[in-house]
Amino acid sequence: MSVADEIKARLDIVDYIGRFAPLKRAGRTWKACCPFHAEKTPSFVVNPDRQSWRCFGQCGVGGDVISFAMKQNNWTFAEALAELGKLVGVEVRQRTPEQRAADDRYDRLRGLMTAAAEAFHRALLNPDDPGAVKALQYAREKRGFTDETLLKFMIGYAPPGWSHLLEHLREVGYDEADVIETGMAIRNETGRVYDRFRERLLIPIRDERGRVIGFGARALNPEDNPKYLNSPQTVLFDKSKTLFGLDTAKRAITESETVVIVEGYMDAIQAQQAGFGNVVAQMGTAMTEAQLKLIAPRYAKRIILALDSDAAGQSATLRGLEVARQTLQADFTGRLAVDIRILQIPGAKDPDDLIRENPARWSELIANAQPVAEYVIDSELRALPPDSGTQDVERLARRLMPMLVATDNSMDQRQNVQLLATRLIRLKQSDPRFRSLPSITEAQLFAWADEQRKINHAAPPALTPGTSPSPKTAGEGERVLAQLAAATLEDLPPEAYGDDEFDPASVLPAGESFPVVTVSPPLQ
Repeated sequence: MSVADEIKARLDIVDYIGRFAPLKRAGRTWKACCPFHAEKTPSFVVNPDRQSWRCFGQCGVGGDVISFAMKQNNWTFAEALAELGKLVGVEVRQRTPEQRAADDRYDRLRGLMTAAAEAFHRALLNPDDPGAVKALQYAREKRGFTDETLLKFMIGYAPPGWSHLLEHLREVGYDEADVIETGMAIRNETGRVYDRFRERLLIPIRDERGRVIGFGARALNPEDNPKYLNSPQTVLFDKSKTLFGLDTAKRAITESETVVIVEGYMDAIQAQQAGFGNVVAQMGTAMTEAQLKLIAPRYAKRIILALDSDAAGQSATLRGLEVARQTLQADFTGRLAVDIRILQIPGAKDPDDLIRENPARWSELIANAQPVAEYVIDSELRALPPDSGTQDVERLARRLMPMLVATDNSMDQRQNVQLLATRLIRLKQSDPRFRSLPSITEAQLFAWADEQRKINHAAPPALTPGTSPSPKTAGEGERVLAQLAAATLEDLPPEAYGDDEFDPASVLPAGESFPVVTVSPPLQ
């Protein structure tokens, strides 16, 4: 990924331009009076789907977030990359020959993954292969996938045998080292190389830009274990930084400003097939910071976690909520930048089964997802021992406070603390085992909430001149940009800002090589 792509992936154009123009939503786009000339009727439009902007008035120019920063701050292209990079933790430097070779290598490996996905998909649709016919029947009848879904997600089939894919990829120009590096083949201790996936239904895993980076594979033979087998971590695929289905869900998430996160890719496929287009799946047992930053607040202002309701699922949900609390904060004062809710499916069903059986019930559960404060209070109280003393109850309350006050609405904060007080009283009155539970007054709970708010509002460390903001102090970014703005750029011609994606190379000085990206700090 080039430096420009990396910056644009991390910096939402609506959020950035909103710092300079009072954007208001207008359907799928946002509008404002153009910041580059005086006008009374808004003609400046920002399209979040395309991450682009255009003035339809006097200016007649447009582009992406980089070109906006250049025009707004009178920066050169290189200056814009450097300063925007500081906002999102991306360090810009000149590409070396080794880095250019690495980029070419990644492009080659992505081509290999696409070729593998196409080969698996063709194999599934092969009417002359009894195994493929059986796999297609399983996909249609057991999983309930329509032909449109099979095509949309490019679902495929890996035949039994040890080298079907390996031989195909060799024929189209890839060598063993390429196939092994992408995790599509394995070299054993004796040096033998063979296909990783055999006799399985194959689900391509794509990044947010729709590029195949890995596979999920469901066993078709009941005796094969594990039932689900994913690609290993590779230079292309890191499950902690991936949300399955995001490439096909982005538009629906943007339009609804809501994302529903389920546990498995089969759940996500079934949901999108049923018309719930804003559903994605996490890759792993708990949400990660990198996964959350893929969707919020760039695409979603509300996150609904629809994870397993068993003990392991609840534990994973709580871990994910703590990650969210630490990651999705507004103004760096401990307040959540998005609304997080929890969907618990009754009867220990998974979303796949429920949606196929009763899609209307799924819609109802989504609409009535539990506020995060209620969920964490109930979860903590379920784990409270009956013989708990005053210190135990205080520790419970203090554990909950960061989440209970993690909202910028003071009334919501008050209601959350009152809810905890009410739940404690109800537990003591309704369950004989807790009759001796120490009483904690509402006033004491509010005092602890005030202590937590003071911790949240502690001032971030000041920036020294010439330093770039870290993620924790990136709220200072606008001030830093204003200080560092340089008046060195003449206005670019309108054709440089067409509706098509802005081409960074078009503004590079002659003979200047294109920069690459290093991430500082590393993505989690």
